[in-house]
Amino acid sequence: MKAQPTAAVQRVALTREEAAQAVGLSLSTFTRHVQPELKVIRRGSAVLVPVRELERWADGAAERALGA
Repeated sequence: MKAQPTAAVQRVALTREEAAQAVGLSLSTFTRHVQPELKVIRRGSAVLVPVRELERWADGAAERALGA
């Protein structure tokens, strides 16, 4: 029997490594400067960052470019 293709699942949370990559920072910079401002999900040793939290942080951290 042929396996049916499955649809890609849209992620609602990322690992810290993925979250750091998503905002273009190293993990150490993300951990020091961004993670303290985020709500995270902790389950056992896993730490997950909700995508909505990253979007909220980016919106709040963004500055308007003057003269652009």
